Amino acid sequence: MAPSTARRNGSPTRGRSTSPRPFPDSDDEEGGIMDSLPDTRQLQAFGRKVTATAGSLIGTEGVTQHYQNALGELSRELRRPGLQRSVFSFAQTTPREIVRSRISIPEIQQRALSFIPDELLHNIPEEKNSFSLFQGFQASLPEEPSTHKKHGKHNSRGQKLIGKGDEEDDSNMPPSMKKLKTQKHSMDHRLEMMGVRKHMCVAEIHEIDNKIANLNTLRKMVLDRLAGLEIEEAELEQDLLEVDNKIEDLQEELEDEAALAPKSVDSPTDAEREEGRDDFMSESIYQKLPSPKTKKNKRPSRRISMPILHEHLESGSKIRELPAHNDAITALDFDAPWGTLVTAALDDTVRVWDLNAGRCIGMLEGHLSSVRCLQVEDNIVATGSVDASIRLWDLSKAEYAPTDNRINKIDEEDEDDDGLAFENSADAPPAPPPTIMQDCPMFSLESHVDEVTALHFRGDTLVSGSADKTLRQWDLVKGRCVQTLDVMWAAAQASATTSNSGQWRQTGRAMDVSADFVGAIQVFDAALACGTADGMVRLWDLRSGQVHRSLVGHTGPVTALQFDDVHLVTGSADRSIRIWDLRTGSIHDAYAYDHPITSMMFDARRIVSAAGEDVVKVYDKTDSRHWSCGPGADEEASSGHSIIEHVRIKDGYLVEGRRDGTVGVWSC
Repeated sequence: MAPSTARRNGSPTRGRSTSPRPFPDSDDEEGGIMDSLPDTRQLQAFGRKVTATAGSLIGTEGVTQHYQNALGELSRELRRPGLQRSVFSFAQTTPREIVRSRISIPEIQQRALSFIPDELLHNIPEEKNSFSLFQGFQASLPEEPSTHKKHGKHNSRGQKLIGKGDEEDDSNMPPSMKKLKTQKHSMDHRLEMMGVRKHMCVAEIHEIDNKIANLNTLRKMVLDRLAGLEIEEAELEQDLLEVDNKIEDLQEELEDEAALAPKSVDSPTDAEREEGRDDFMSESIYQKLPSPKTKKNKRPSRRISMPILHEHLESGSKIRELPAHNDAITALDFDAPWGTLVTAALDDTVRVWDLNAGRCIGMLEGHLSSVRCLQVEDNIVATGSVDASIRLWDLSKAEYAPTDNRINKIDEEDEDDDGLAFENSADAPPAPPPTIMQDCPMFSLESHVDEVTALHFRGDTLVSGSADKTLRQWDLVKGRCVQTLDVMWAAAQASATTSNSGQWRQTGRAMDVSADFVGAIQVFDAALACGTADGMVRLWDLRSGQVHRSLVGHTGPVTALQFDDVHLVTGSADRSIRIWDLRTGSIHDAYAYDHPITSMMFDARRIVSAAGEDVVKVYDKTDSRHWSCGPGADEEASSGHSIIEHVRIKDGYLVEGRRDGTVGVWSC
């Protein structure tokens, strides 16, 4: 009976799939799967035998006999084909088929859609929100007009259902009490919604702060990538320059070989050359002598691609600091951001710097004393010295050494000969070989009889101011002085017209005799602006040599000036910067400082000035904001930074020179 029952209930029909049928539902979770297998009674009997065998093994002494009987019964049960097929079919069933036999397809789809991986569950923020999602949605809806007045009539149906139980209790209340309670309920609801809206605003602010932090991090990464690209760009331009130099050298060699190639004896050129040549040198030796030429690595006239990193740095960021000189900086200027910088100091040296590499590439030697003023325009440098001379230099003819070792190497023999060796070599600025700039000098302009304190050139015209109280106009093509302007004579003429009997203009206080008589000048075509020690700013017409207009306002020597199409900005030792309107000659604006102004310059957006402090005073014209930039800007207490004497700015790229000979470069 048992085998037939097993074949009828548990064994599948021959020739069909042996996959299990869906298990019937059972209240017993533990026995649900086992009960649904074919021939459950046999498995139950097998379980009882195993239990009896275990009991016999534990509780009786006749262990061997019972064990053998149990194993015999077990082997007989396992020989049944129906039981073997059922166990084999269950073993071949995958977990997915078992789950599908227990769970319906819609339930499986719903679980798949609502499944959330553990990675997302770990990243769920811990919200300490006291408001529900429904309250947030309700607070996002616009308020209806006069909701607090007509709450009972226009309020949502849900609120009436909530308050339905209270209406039965309040049926005996007077209408005035009901109205007040309705109004109170409306106000409570509005107050709750306002709290929800405030919380939503706070959440949005936190989200925006996180986005800003992420964007700042991303911006820093992009800035680092931009800096790397500009470094590679500069290296590629240097490699390109070296290839150009090699091409030029090879071209010269080919031309020399072509010139030294043997020619026909019957040619008229050779015959003429033989007639005019002395007999002390044979023709063969003469033709084999190469022409003396020096092969040099020339500096590029101008970078092909201009760096823009400083434009995207935070204002006031320090780019680099150069230990340029051993004494106070007297003048400095550069041609373009990350370009060429020229500095002069009281140590009687003039140094040329590569701002992109941050190193000295040469020295301009020729003046007999320290340089008081200089200007860099493209590759031309003009320097004015205490020796009353002006020299011009062409930096495009300089030899360019691509390695730092050659530039920073100090010639010990020269130091011993001069007797100027430093006890600590680290204190000495880098001294490049003098041969680097040996071809740079163009010519010297010598007409002043006292030190040159100010100069400016544009195009082929250069104007200089000197302590001999004269201004001189120079023609750079011919290299000579074409006009001399006597400032004292102009002042006497102006005083005579104002009935001052030719007396030199006296300000509210005595004129500072230690100040430069000509503090600053600028020229544009035929227009010349000059600031002098008496606080006057004179506008000259170079065509007539006369003063066109005088600007009166400063009470101290004018130390710096610069003008554009509309305004002229002047800095003075009277601790003020004044902005003049050139159309009317009146003061447009003025700013006062704590110390005298020693240097000033402006670009399209900012006015920077050196005002006797360890910071550069910056005035932003776009938003009318004053701020400080420099080594002492971020420190509350002074830590011994040197006073800044000179500043230059171009396109937000600021260079400042200090009394201790240090030069700082900043993003302004």
